[in-house]
Amino acid sequence: MKRDDAKRRKSRHDIDLSRRAFLGSAAMLTAAGSLLGTPGVAGAVPKPNLAGPLAGNRRRNQAFRARVESANFNHHLPIPAHPTNGDEALYPDRIGSYSKGLPHNSFGEVDMVAYNAFMRACATGLPADFEAIPLGCPNPAQQMKLVNPQAGLAFDLEGTDSHQFTMRAAPAFASAEEAGEIVENYWMALLHDVAFTDYGTSPMVQDAADDLSAMSDFRGPKVGGNVTPETLFREDVPGGLMGPYISQFLWRPAPFGAEYVEKRMRTVAAGVEYMTAAADWLDVQNGCKPAGPQFDPTRRYIRNGRDLSQWVHIDVLFQAYFDAALIIMTPPDATDTVTGGGIGCPPNPGNPYIGSQTQEGFGTFGGPYFATILAEVSTRALKAVWYQKWFLHRRLRPEAFAGHIHHKIASGRNYSIHDDVLNSDALAEVFSEHGTYFLPMAFPEGSPLHPAYGAGHATVAGACVTILKALFNETFPVANPVVASADGLSLVPYVGPDAGSLTVGGELNKLAVNVAFGRNIAGVHWRTDGGESMRLGEALAISILRDQRACYSEVFGGFTFTKFDGTTITV
Repeated sequence: MKRDDAKRRKSRHDIDLSRRAFLGSAAMLTAAGSLLGTPGVAGAVPKPNLAGPLAGNRRRNQAFRARVESANFNHHLPIPAHPTNGDEALYPDRIGSYSKGLPHNSFGEVDMVAYNAFMRACATGLPADFEAIPLGCPNPAQQMKLVNPQAGLAFDLEGTDSHQFTMRAAPAFASAEEAGEIVENYWMALLHDVAFTDYGTSPMVQDAADDLSAMSDFRGPKVGGNVTPETLFREDVPGGLMGPYISQFLWRPAPFGAEYVEKRMRTVAAGVEYMTAAADWLDVQNGCKPAGPQFDPTRRYIRNGRDLSQWVHIDVLFQAYFDAALIIMTPPDATDTVTGGGIGCPPNPGNPYIGSQTQEGFGTFGGPYFATILAEVSTRALKAVWYQKWFLHRRLRPEAFAGHIHHKIASGRNYSIHDDVLNSDALAEVFSEHGTYFLPMAFPEGSPLHPAYGAGHATVAGACVTILKALFNETFPVANPVVASADGLSLVPYVGPDAGSLTVGGELNKLAVNVAFGRNIAGVHWRTDGGESMRLGEALAISILRDQRACYSEVFGGFTFTKFDGTTITV
């Protein structure tokens, strides 16, 4: 009996301690808000840990307080609106929504019993309801599975909750913006085998630029109101329109401890496109897994859209950014005749160990921290975008939209598709080459089995690049830039007029675009999937940096860097 009373007293004491800590942190946050801005906006951050060594209950209570302050800050963020394009409600047959992997009729229109089961699972979130979704491949041995929808419901213990981030509504099925984006996808496919170094002289590249310029609502970067070969398939972020199409971090070898990572890759055979026949397209929409791709026997540096598509087909989640970190922080080394070392970029000027006479960073603000935070932010980025994909937007993939274009023209289906794409040169060119209007795909299986918007690759890209810009001096020049030869067999010096103007920040931004838009070039994502998801990843990374800042013992003024929109932020 006495033991039970003691347990109850201890439990009550723990509750009182938790309550006092929470109320104390709430008062502190309110005070911070009055000085620095409304709680929930940039500036009203949790109090940094400058308490020094503590022991026993004092340390435990300080750790608890830090977590409560961070949680309280995130709790006071405004609940965002989550706009959607309205297609799911507008079309009773769900023609404007994601349905890949479910059963479809011969026109690729989803079976409504299966779609309603899918919607029920998204509404309840119950694992049993996800298990009850009917899948569409007649051969169970070939059936591809829906990719991890329940990740969008997971909580995390660092950064803002995944449901607190928002994205603009995706372009609507019948909109001119959607038409402009699918026309871009068609041209990306048509130009799979044209070397990026040949974009300035290729007649087909100029045709693509002219066709996109004629779209009534194409939102890619332009010069004087027109798309040009120099802006084609790019994104207008700081540094994104300068230098070669491919970031230096995808070409330069990466010093990896005593090993190194050479960037010649195993690419796929030229001229091979997938899903351009009706039967193949329908099988893939039903979730049937086809045979694998045909490979090029020669390893090459990324030189064209097909190579970039294959690179983002099988990359490890944060591979590009881990390689970039190795290149950035490794000093040049003339004795290394293989890699030449890295570029030796210094840390962000805000790093508290710059100028220290007795210490250097390691577990905080040093090499191991720089490397491991990239993995840390990546999984959280996926949870954030998986909520957007499965539980909000459910945007159909470009391959599905192109299939609807084909069946509108070839089968007379009454779909509300904008005239911009129906009258485009891209559509005529695809039909001339393949005899159908399906989108030629770089991957045999087409897109993975999850909705298009947002994009996982692009969200991770935005998050990881934001972290790297926060950790390193983004203004540091990238000396001796290179470019892949047109055959992809060698790297040669880049001698363009802006060769001396490339920076770490610009090439990191370009790296994010390369990975995001590489998925577009493969045909599995849209322009808005890439650009908007990069910004989602950026917001997620900023929230994690903010939470981590409150945990350091070092005197630290914050992370200062340039966002994708060109503005400067200190976190």
